[in-house]
Amino acid sequence: MKYLVMVQGAEADYEAMVGRPAPSSPAWSKADLTAMFDHMNAINEELSASGEMIDGQGLAAPSTTRFVALDGNGEPLVTDGPYAETKEVIAGYWVLDCASLERVTEIAARVARCPQPAGAPEYPVVIRPIDETGPRQE
Repeated sequence: MKYLVMVQGAEADYEAMVGRPAPSSPAWSKADLTAMFDHMNAINEELSASGEMIDGQGLAAPSTTRFVALDGNGEPLVTDGPYAETKEVIAGYWVLDCASLERVTEIAARVARCPQPAGAPEYPVVIRPIDETGPRQE
């Protein structure tokens, strides 16, 4: 079964990783960043070797996000961030093909153990099964 595994973050976390800490997110050192990337790369290598990895990406800072909606005339209405009302956003994801929910949960637990500086916020790792049943017939 295929699963979407998502890690969360906030704009403050992205800022802290480039040396601009906030009260809710302490600055990351070069060693902190190296430990985080080493941890995630090891998971990615294992998932690739086992054949479970379909895709996985870290996402750019929330401030680079664009929202596209339609105005009253059906024309695109584009807005951007930063957007203070959003507490958490998806910071990265994996699309995995795992034998069971238990297996993908084991992987998510490894992801959750990612090293980070003391005092950094902790976010849950979100698992969503991918619905492969095709279009719904009504």
